Amino acid sequence: MICSMTAFARARSEDENGELIWEIRSVNHRFLEPMIRLPEELRSLDPLVREQLTRRLGRGKVDCTLRYHPSSDAVAGVEVNTRLARQIIDAAEEVGHMLHGSSSVRAMDILRWPGVLEQAERDMGPVQQQALVLLQQALDDLIAARRREGDRLAGLIRQRVEAMRGYVEQARAAMPRVLEAVKERLRARLAELREGLDETRLEQEVALLAQRLDVDEEMDRLASHLDEVEQVLQREEPVGRRLDFLMQELNREANTLASKSNDVETTRIGVELKVLIEQMREQVQNIE
Repeated sequence: MICSMTAFARARSEDENGELIWEIRSVNHRFLEPMIRLPEELRSLDPLVREQLTRRLGRGKVDCTLRYHPSSDAVAGVEVNTRLARQIIDAAEEVGHMLHGSSSVRAMDILRWPGVLEQAERDMGPVQQQALVLLQQALDDLIAARRREGDRLAGLIRQRVEAMRGYVEQARAAMPRVLEAVKERLRARLAELREGLDETRLEQEVALLAQRLDVDEEMDRLASHLDEVEQVLQREEPVGRRLDFLMQELNREANTLASKSNDVETTRIGVELKVLIEQMREQVQNIE
C-alpha cells in the first residue's frame, strides 16, 4: 500500500473530565521527525506519544498537537495550607502583643499570603488514558488519509509509466529508419571523397557510427526500470527511497538516449521522457 507523507487528521472526545483534541499534520521529509506539543498537565505523555508515532509512521515531518479543556466539574479546587496559616496567625498575635494590642490580621489577609492557598491534587490518570486512546484514532485517520493520497500518487505515476512505454516503443520503431538515414547521409558525403578511400574501411566507419547511435540498450534498460517501478508500487512497505533511486536511473537512460540522438523525432522523444520523469520525481518525493 503506497502512502503519501502529506496528510492531516483531527480527533476529538468529550466526557465528564473535559474535552480532548488531537491534531496531526504530516509533510514530506527524508526521515521521521516528530514535533509534539502537549498541555502542561499532560506533559508526561510525551515519551508514549513519541513511541506511537515512531511505531506507526515511517517517514515525514509530523506536527502532533494535543489540546485539553477541563470541564467545570473536573477543575481541581483549592486547599488551605493550615500549617502555614497557623504560623501566620501565631506570628500576627505575637507581633500584636509586642505592640500592646490585639492582632488585627484578617482572614482574607491570611488567604492572600503566598502558599496558604494550594491547588488541590487531581488524578489525571483517566484523562491520560483517554488521550492515548484518542491518539490511536487520530493516527488511524492520518494513516488512512496518507493511503488515499498515496493511491492517488501511485495512479499518477502509473499513467506516466504507460506514457513513457509509448515513447520508448516509438523510439524503438524509429531506430531502423534513423540509422539507415544516417548511413545514407554518411555514404553520400563520403562518395564525393571516394577517390583514394578504401571501400572496406569506409564500411567499417559506417558500422562504427551506427553502433554509436544505436540506443537499443538504453531502451531495454528504460523498459526494465519501468517494469520495476510498477512492481515497487505494489509492495506493502515504504517504497519512497527505492522509487527515488529508480527515477535517477530512468533520468540517466533518458539523457543517454537524448545525447545519442541524431534525429529530430528521437530528440523530441528524449525530451518528453525527461519531462515525464521529472513529474514522477516530484510525486515520488511525497511518498513514504
